Amino acid sequence: MLAVYRQVYDPLSHSLGLSSIVAVLPLVVLFVLLGVLRMRAWLASIIGLVVALIVAVAAYSMPLGDAVNSGLLGAAFGFFPIMWIVINAIWIYNLTVETGHFDVLRRSFASISDDQRIQAIIIAFCFGALMEALAGFGTPVAISSVMLIALGFRPLKAATVALVANTAPVAFGALAVPITTLATVTKLPVGDLGAMVGRQTPVLAVFVPLALVFIVDGRRALRQVWPPALLCGVTFAIVQYLASNFWSVPLTDIVASLASAAAVLALTRVWHAKEGYVETAGDEEPALRGSASQAARVSADTGEGRPVEAAQARADTGNAVRDTPGDIFKAYAPYLIIIVVFVLATRVSAIAGVAPKKPGAGGTGLESVTRIYDWPGLHIVSGAGKAVATTFKLNILSAAGTLLLFSGLLTMIVLKVGAGRALRTYGRTLAQLKIAILTVMTVLALGFVMNESGETQTLGLWMAGAGGLFALLSPILGWLGVAVTGSDTSSNTLFGGLQITAAAQAHLSPTLLAAANSSGGVLGKMISPQNLAIAAGAVGLQGREGDIFRRVIVWSVAFVALMCLLVYLQSTSVLSWMVVKP
Repeated sequence: MLAVYRQVYDPLSHSLGLSSIVAVLPLVVLFVLLGVLRMRAWLASIIGLVVALIVAVAAYSMPLGDAVNSGLLGAAFGFFPIMWIVINAIWIYNLTVETGHFDVLRRSFASISDDQRIQAIIIAFCFGALMEALAGFGTPVAISSVMLIALGFRPLKAATVALVANTAPVAFGALAVPITTLATVTKLPVGDLGAMVGRQTPVLAVFVPLALVFIVDGRRALRQVWPPALLCGVTFAIVQYLASNFWSVPLTDIVASLASAAAVLALTRVWHAKEGYVETAGDEEPALRGSASQAARVSADTGEGRPVEAAQARADTGNAVRDTPGDIFKAYAPYLIIIVVFVLATRVSAIAGVAPKKPGAGGTGLESVTRIYDWPGLHIVSGAGKAVATTFKLNILSAAGTLLLFSGLLTMIVLKVGAGRALRTYGRTLAQLKIAILTVMTVLALGFVMNESGETQTLGLWMAGAGGLFALLSPILGWLGVAVTGSDTSSNTLFGGLQITAAAQAHLSPTLLAAANSSGGVLGKMISPQNLAIAAGAVGLQGREGDIFRRVIVWSVAFVALMCLLVYLQSTSVLSWMVVKP
């Protein structure tokens, strides 16, 4: 007879409040070690995992074997599909660095605007949103941050900008997988959920580009380059709303990212700030070579950038290396290839096929080799006695990381990179990311232990007891879920049903609260240890995840407070007109 673990959500004196104090300990330990003690993320994650295991076994009476096995399932998920995406994304970047084409790309972006504040908007927000729309799961953070370094940004600032930018587009990332997953969990229509999220995250989008230029150059940036920042945010917000409500939920971020980029590019043709902005000369040399490992040797990233007269900056750009149209095409080719491959593989039904829904089932198209496996030896039921999914999906061909690998192979052909050179570059990529791989696998192990033992559900149920005020806390639940798992999709899977239950108890709109889970969750991405590790690994700052965490935590808290206020007002007569009616 199989041993089955039944989750208990109030193990300590049948008190959710008391049990929550214990359940939150792994997260408290993790974030204190990262943000206060500045411990390396891989070590902090291991300690946090140990605390989660102790809580699961001692407080929740989960068998040690099941607790460890839950962690192994999380670690496996951390490598595939998550780090599988990052590895291949960074490999493509390293190929372009190896061949010198990334320098061409850097010069091309610099020709659009020599002002690094504008470059942050175009690359981190617009281009990052496009990467989020196509791939998600850390890809935009990895690619955007190294692109910013290639343009002369200091590593710590590049990582911060990339993480903060990866917010508003996340709910519709990977062709709206978080929304479709939420619809599956809650049994609510995809269209209603997409439309509701499209009436929340656009408000956030208006402010994110302004935050990015502030991160780059402080108040001076807000005074000097607010027009393109505001134009970018407003354009993205309007198109994201229109696409999610009237056009196509899966294509929302693709359309919004391209529209916002086009708006900024059009403005820069007729408008220039009085002063441009570049990083200090002492920091440019390592970063301009595009090497994350070299960039990591930049000092403490405490120096200030310097303003330059815009006319002089444009003159300097004009005297720079002149690249041929062919070189420029090859520099952009890897990213054009990525877009084409992802669109074909996800939007053309004959290629994409249909994925299997359960263990033992088969699929079609790229999903024909996809298999879903019951994780060996792990059998868990919820407090209500329903089976908790403990499966592992091995979608070898359709995984975003595999599509990036295929894009890399095509990039090799376009850039004329030999197999031997490409393999050596891949080996260096693995070496560059080894600590990030360990960190992400450990963090996902921690998250799965918390989820499978019932620790995370305890926290959610305790917050759901707030009654009508739960609308104010609803986004925080999503934020917490993403902080733990690093994925808006996972957070929606974890808390989507709970949001519906809480909505029924508090007589609130289930569509509103379910959407709030996803909209609030996007703001947990930047503080998720797995995304911190991805950013640190991409820019060569392994071991300094705590420094990055302290840079982004303020923005995460501020934005989630804004989202909480918005959702609360939407639950009242003040903004109830914004709520999608069934």
